[in-house]
Amino acid sequence: MTHAATSAVPQKDNGKNTRLGIWLMVSTTLVFAIQDAFSRHLAGEYNVMMIVMIRYWFFGLFVMAIARRQAGSIRNAARTEQPVLQIFRGVLLALEICVMVAGFVVLGLVESHAVFACYPLLIAALSGPVLGERVGWRRWAAIGVGFIGILIVLKPGFGVFKPAAIIPLIAALAFALYGLLTRYAARKDSAATSFFWTGVAGAVVMTFIGIWFWEPMAPSDWGLMAILCVSGAFGHFLLIKCYEVAEASAVQPFAYLQLIFASFVGVTVFNESISLNVVIGAGIVISAGLFTLWRERQKATRS
Repeated sequence: MTHAATSAVPQKDNGKNTRLGIWLMVSTTLVFAIQDAFSRHLAGEYNVMMIVMIRYWFFGLFVMAIARRQAGSIRNAARTEQPVLQIFRGVLLALEICVMVAGFVVLGLVESHAVFACYPLLIAALSGPVLGERVGWRRWAAIGVGFIGILIVLKPGFGVFKPAAIIPLIAALAFALYGLLTRYAARKDSAATSFFWTGVAGAVVMTFIGIWFWEPMAPSDWGLMAILCVSGAFGHFLLIKCYEVAEASAVQPFAYLQLIFASFVGVTVFNESISLNVVIGAGIVISAGLFTLWRERQKATRS
């Protein structure tokens, strides 16, 4: 699982082309949704830790190549005044991906993404205690409305509440914290440095964890694993290009398309169903998230 909102990607100011940036973001979300489908299938056949570990081996090499191109050398990319923070960020993202992929297996793509869509609201809610930013009453209201949407998706008051539904919520919380720590790290480190540590720290920790869960993989599944790894790298490449040509605030709303694409894959490939409460709840969550993004952009424009 990789998210189209990943913020630790190298960015340049090469002139802005919002239309191209939007198309690149749409393409990114499509690639990541396809990647999620491969993750769901493989993690349903093999241990989640092993699948994520192999993905990170490829991702770590990709990150080092990109960081070297951006920073001039691996040593320059790795140079940081806050190594503990950078390592923690990388480990946190790797563990979040493990949790989310487990959610795919237990809940499916549709419900997992519907709940995970609340991460921008969590970022807004945690930006005060983590970054010291001021969150106005309008954004707090949007956060409250968004979590009503989450409750509608989870429908805890109807029938037997599925404890597994908490899995993508935990992943969303971890990803929100990762995003905030990335912003905090950016005060001292370049985007290339943060990107480097995201991949390398994640690859190291997943190797230490995943190697204990190694199991033989069928030759045909190794082919699917290769597609998973390549699609992840390609998605990140598109995301990097997206942020190179357009402002993040202009393209960020289109990251929600990953929910739509992933839901389509879940229904057509894995025979998942989309219930009315998921549609209504996800719609409320996305609307609240778009409002918080709009308020954040308004605040940035005024300042």
